[in-house]
Amino acid sequence: MKVLIADDSELIRDRLQQMLSQYGQVEIVGSFDNGTDTLEALLCLKPDLAIVDYKMPGLSGLEVLKGIRKESTSIKIIILTFYSSNYYRLLAMQYGADYFFSKADEFEKISHLLDTMLVTDSKEMNCA
Repeated sequence: MKVLIADDSELIRDRLQQMLSQYGQVEIVGSFDNGTDTLEALLCLKPDLAIVDYKMPGLSGLEVLKGIRKESTSIKIIILTFYSSNYYRLLAMQYGADYFFSKADEFEKISHLLDTMLVTDSKEMNCA
C-alpha cells in the first residue's frame, strides 16, 4: 500500500512515518509540509492512501480534497486535524474525505484503520 503524508508539523509527519514504518506492506511515497505540493504529489504519485492535515500553508486540506476529487475518487483520504468539531468533520466529508480523525484523541485510529485496510487488501489478493 502506497501512503502519502501531508502535515505542516514536522513532529506529526515524523510520528506518522514512525507508525507507518511498522507495517511491512506500507510504502511512504512522499511527505509534504504544504497543500500545494501535496495536491501535485497526489496527482502524480497516485497513492492508495493520503493522510492530510486540515490546515496547511498554500492550499488547505479542504482545497487539496477538492482538487484531488476532481481527478480521482479511488485515493482514500484521511483528514487529520486539531480542528475536530462536528462542523469541520462534516465539511471535510462534504469535500470528499473518507475519514476524519482528531490529532488530540484519535491518532491511534489510523493504526486500526491501516490494520483493516491491509487485511482487506490481502484478502482481495488471495482471491485474485
